[in-house]
Amino acid sequence: MLAGCQTRAADSENTESTAIVQRKNVIVILIDDMGYADLSIYNDSTFYETPNIQALADRGVTFTDAYSASPVCSPSRAALMTGLYPTRLRATEWFHPPGRETNVERFAPAPFINNLPHETFTLAEAFRQDGYATLFLGKWHLGNDESHWPEHHGFDVNIGGHNFGRPRPGYFAPYDNPRLKTGPDGEYLTNRLTTEAIKQAKQHSASQQPYFMMLSYYSVHTPLQAPEETIAKYRARQVDLTRDQEFGQEYQHRLINRPRRVRVVQNHPVYAAMVEELDKNIGRLIDYLDAHGELENTIILLTSDNGGLSTAERLPTSNLPLRTGKGWLYEGGIRVPFILYADGLEANGKTVADPVMSIDIMPTLLGMSGVSIPQNHSLDGINVAASLSGDGLPERPLFFHYPHYSNQGGFPGAAVRMGQYKLLQNFEDGSIQLYDLEHDIGGRTDLSQRQPGIARNLSDQLRNWYDDTGAQFLQPSPTRPEAEQPWRPSR
Repeated sequence: MLAGCQTRAADSENTESTAIVQRKNVIVILIDDMGYADLSIYNDSTFYETPNIQALADRGVTFTDAYSASPVCSPSRAALMTGLYPTRLRATEWFHPPGRETNVERFAPAPFINNLPHETFTLAEAFRQDGYATLFLGKWHLGNDESHWPEHHGFDVNIGGHNFGRPRPGYFAPYDNPRLKTGPDGEYLTNRLTTEAIKQAKQHSASQQPYFMMLSYYSVHTPLQAPEETIAKYRARQVDLTRDQEFGQEYQHRLINRPRRVRVVQNHPVYAAMVEELDKNIGRLIDYLDAHGELENTIILLTSDNGGLSTAERLPTSNLPLRTGKGWLYEGGIRVPFILYADGLEANGKTVADPVMSIDIMPTLLGMSGVSIPQNHSLDGINVAASLSGDGLPERPLFFHYPHYSNQGGFPGAAVRMGQYKLLQNFEDGSIQLYDLEHDIGGRTDLSQRQPGIARNLSDQLRNWYDDTGAQFLQPSPTRPEAEQPWRPSR
């Protein structure tokens, strides 16, 4: 019998029964900015080494068509924590520190919030109400105000989670983090968070209390830093390329159609070293659970908060064959890794092509754990594990809404995926693009003129979803003529 995570069931007359109900621990491993093509499970020609994540995928279920709810971090993290589209919360942009201005170009962005609302019921609160210890480690980035940090959204323990979305001053101690005691000079943050996670797992197994752990690594977000010996390994593998071979151009499809530089080859040794160090540490945690007989009693879900960074900030990775990356509504910005492991799942070792999204994480983990949520808290996501032994997920639309000019060059707009088709809408002028992802995974051939019926149907679904979620749109620029108005959906 595994240690911990046991409760006794009572009979109908409230007398204690000898029956034991096994309760599984739950771990979410959330990686920051890891692209779909960064992992060998999705890209057999990747420059990076990820054998431990590959081993987890081999034992679990790999979703090939998984999405973050947003091309940037805070909105997708809000979706994970609530099971709701970020648009419902008006959490559509990354949460800015006080005094940071939002990007204003031809128009001003839609209004948005900067803190996860206290009244929103979270995944951690659901587990805590059911008797789980709730543990947060790493990057939070869901509230500028300290009263909105993890301990105020259902977590009993907060190690490293605060308002900043990147480690400061960097990945090596000494750290400047109000929720993480600094380590010895030179300690690597990814190692430290894993050590803390193992300590928490050990402590709560000993106490025989089930736990929900969110291990939210700061990696592989900038700044690009890793141990020098690991970097040297990839420097030795680098292929000398001309600038034209290493970078291409991506067009923004804005009213001002200017090019943007994009990385087309995975060749960055520091980023590769960060990926390897992350993979090693995920392996450390899984090896600990396995060695102590706890892995079979643990549900693990691994994903990323958005696509890989390929068009800005030193362009460290390439997402090819997907188009663009973080900050964009094309596939490279929102298609992400998604691996689910639980002992006994019929689909373990298989890949699943049904589209899933970060809004599905809350209902899936609660459903797999038998944890209920309040009746008045409706969810946008569904329990994707419930269909793994059946005929697959029902076909449903998945929506994306980013009414902002991203730091990475992406245009303000929205998207909807339904089956094999994906439609994008540009909020500057309302123009649309339609792609058949089954035959064009990169989204390069616009079919909106050739298949107007499909485009019209998806446009109608998107417009109805705007109404349902109270979607916000671009505002007139304060520095441009009042007569110049951004597009608004017709009612």
